Amino acid sequence: MALGLAAAGFAAYATGRSIDSADLPASIVRLRCDHTRDVETALVFQRISEEAGGLDILVNSAWGGYERMVENGKFTWSLPFWEQPARRWQSMMDAGVRSAFVASAHAAPMMIRRRKGLIVNISFWAAQKYVGNSIYGISKSATDKMSADMAHELRPHGVAVVSLYPGLVRTESVMAAAQGGWLDISNSESPEFIGRVLAALSRDPRLMERSGQVVVAAQIAKELNVFDTDGRQPIPLTLESV
Repeated sequence: MALGLAAAGFAAYATGRSIDSADLPASIVRLRCDHTRDVETALVFQRISEEAGGLDILVNSAWGGYERMVENGKFTWSLPFWEQPARRWQSMMDAGVRSAFVASAHAAPMMIRRRKGLIVNISFWAAQKYVGNSIYGISKSATDKMSADMAHELRPHGVAVVSLYPGLVRTESVMAAAQGGWLDISNSESPEFIGRVLAALSRDPRLMERSGQVVVAAQIAKELNVFDTDGRQPIPLTLESV
């Protein structure tokens, strides 16, 4: 996402626990941060404020839910809720939902001062139908409600908030699974595609009309004429096709 935004002309900051080893151009500022630690998150926004003076887009994509899907040789992802490992709740709700809330709380005052900005919470269809396990659905439902309520409170200040649903994104883990024959990536999206979509969305005259809503990356790409790195436009997933 940082690559896509940087290519669109944004001064991009990228954060993460292992960001120092990420394959990113020198123009993207890397800030090592574990977003489950509020102190580290606060330092990130302090530095952005000092260096950039403002913030146009915040993308909340921190997530711990896909770690350790296999434990002791057993695939635990699809277990019923009463058999789920307790640490999966923490991974999804703390590393996912809570970290997005904290980051947004830091970003909002920076945007309110300029009376513009866009907060994007990465979510998925599990908020609307059963996909995999109940904790996953709970976390994504919480994300969508968070986006809607934040949008309500920020609307008078000219700041937009959306939940964004990507499709199948060609991350390193997804590509490894595809090589093993576990996934069909024929309708997948590059990581940069989301950045391109967000750059276009942030400049959309209808942005405030979309605030508080769920937006599907591939559908927005069709509406705003955005293409992936290979020149294609992925087919948007729907509630029925997920």
